[in-house]
Amino acid sequence: MINPIVKTIELGDGRTITLETGKLAKQADGAVMLRMGNTMLLATVVAAKDAVPGTDFMPLQVEYKEKFAAFGRFPGGFTKREGRASDYEILTSRLVDRALRPLFPDNYHADVFVNIILYSADGVDMPDALAGLAASAALAVSDIPFNGPISEVRVARINGQFVINPTFSQLEEADMDIMVAATMDNIMMVEGEMKEVSEAELLEAMKVAHEAIKVHCKAQMELTEMVGKTVKREYNHETNDEELREKVRKECYDKVYAVAASGNANKHERHDNFMAIRDEFKAQYAEEELAEKGALIDRYYHDVEKEAMRRCILDEGKRLDGRNTTQIRPIWCEVDYLPGPHGSAVFTRGETQSLTSVTLGTKLDEKIVDDVLVHGKERFLLHYNFPPFSTGEARPQRAVGRREIGHGNLAHRALKGVIPADFPYVVRVVSDILESNGSSSMATVCAGTLALMDAGVNISKPVSGIAMGLIKNAGEAKYAVLSDILGDEDHLGDMDFKVTGTKDGITATQMDIKVDGLSFEILETALNQAKEGRMHILGKITETMPEPRTDMKDHAPRIETMIIPKEFIGAIIGPGGKIIQGMQEDTGTTITIEEINGSGRIEISGTNKQSIDDATRIIKGIVAIPEIGEVYPGKVRSVMPYGVFVEFLPGKDGLLHISEIDWKRIEKIEDAGIKEGDTIDVKLLDIDPKTGKFKLSRKVLLPRPEKQ
Repeated sequence: MINPIVKTIELGDGRTITLETGKLAKQADGAVMLRMGNTMLLATVVAAKDAVPGTDFMPLQVEYKEKFAAFGRFPGGFTKREGRASDYEILTSRLVDRALRPLFPDNYHADVFVNIILYSADGVDMPDALAGLAASAALAVSDIPFNGPISEVRVARINGQFVINPTFSQLEEADMDIMVAATMDNIMMVEGEMKEVSEAELLEAMKVAHEAIKVHCKAQMELTEMVGKTVKREYNHETNDEELREKVRKECYDKVYAVAASGNANKHERHDNFMAIRDEFKAQYAEEELAEKGALIDRYYHDVEKEAMRRCILDEGKRLDGRNTTQIRPIWCEVDYLPGPHGSAVFTRGETQSLTSVTLGTKLDEKIVDDVLVHGKERFLLHYNFPPFSTGEARPQRAVGRREIGHGNLAHRALKGVIPADFPYVVRVVSDILESNGSSSMATVCAGTLALMDAGVNISKPVSGIAMGLIKNAGEAKYAVLSDILGDEDHLGDMDFKVTGTKDGITATQMDIKVDGLSFEILETALNQAKEGRMHILGKITETMPEPRTDMKDHAPRIETMIIPKEFIGAIIGPGGKIIQGMQEDTGTTITIEEINGSGRIEISGTNKQSIDDATRIIKGIVAIPEIGEVYPGKVRSVMPYGVFVEFLPGKDGLLHISEIDWKRIEKIEDAGIKEGDTIDVKLLDIDPKTGKFKLSRKVLLPRPEKQ
């Protein structure tokens, strides 16, 4: 029997987390089984001993997977086994990746694979909040170089109180739900959604999260000591030529600085100007020398470009496209650009452009969510597409990638809170990025707001979004927070902080930090500066369209909803669905019905008001309670020798006896002149208390002949 090494973390609320290593997956470089209650995650990490020659980036791959057996379930589909990663698994993988990636040494380029697998769950604790801690703990017990540890926690505000790692049921009551990743000293990543909270409230939540994370980090440091992995492996993944590095800087820096300070707003022209300087430098070398030194020159030139851009901003307050630090690029918007969709908009900010459409559907268009722990239906969908031509790249467009899923999720979180809870339609928003140079996800939020209003969706308030950047050199007190960052400022800068919200507060945020030492003072500055930018962009949106259309487009489906008593659901559906199918065929509508909170909720959709009214009338007839003494228009369903059966309400037939057809005596039913399919008015005389049969009369509605 193997005795594993175990570290327990007391959470202070009666719950504990245990980190166990040395028992499972021992051939991995690091492996930890994390347990909280009955939720168990196995995290493993393996790194190649050497880097692939020529690699100058961090080849990190994080995979989060959930086993259906963890919750005692079978996977869906024909194969009955786990398949491609769900959106939820991809989003969780991204959360961990974004926290870990900045903390590997800059010159460490060996392939690193992190796998986190959910092996047990009880449906109470949320495993995505534990994945980052498990991954970091696996690194902590390995000899892989890593400037951690880190941990991630979810912080939710419930009834005004912050709760760390709430349960599934607790989260349903929250008005703020964010994930925060941090080291012992610094915030590294933030992502989440909220119901129009202030900048100060978001900052307070981040501070609460960081205090909890410090406890996790301390425990990992102690675990590292316990397993004896304080010394990490030696490596040499970069071959450098310091003489060449200095030569590149000396001959190129001033020229690069001049281009950076020129204020050219055209991305491609600016890029060509930078590349011309590099190519001019390379021209002094023969082909044989470039084969040996070309990759080094590219790397050193990139460093020069980064330094020049950053110094230009810090020293002169001047950005690559000529703006100051708070200036927003020119914006133009247009709605109703596409005639086919139910709503559409174009939003262009500088060299970033989104063409967004809205489609309105019925309950049949709901997305079915069937993840391991999350089941349900989604009525608001947002999809984000990033084709290669948006950045001028000549390559084929493939399947949706992780980046597109992540950006779409952020925009979805930003907008879903302003969709009315009682809106009867299923809504699909699709953002196609046609141009990109900085924060296309925020362009999606803005275009999505306009397209929703164009479709006649009565959103509570318009939403805008902005991406903020940061330039701060290590060891210097001076820093610059940048509003509405360019792609190059994202790539060469230290922060990508996206904030969305209405005029009254923040609805979603996503932040990635690429440096250590980011204080809460800088975060507060960034949030307040982001608010100013959001308000400016919001003004441009409301100039284009101040409020939603009062009605939907003519070609949009029409939907009416009805709430009926639960006991009538069966009557409307009918045996084998006969009644509801007949109604749909007769009226040309689509009718769906489901039980919600002890009542039946009916949606009737159609292409015109008359068809919906017809279906509504029939349904009201079915749920109506027959009243003795009331007169009803009825349809003759069958003719018998003793009378006729009349459907006086949908699904309710009564006998009109031959003696009740007319005041005069009728010997044979044929003499009455009533045929099957005829429509006649009848009065409900009585309801048999034992059998529930209905007694009808027609003669009481006719003038009574005078006695001779």
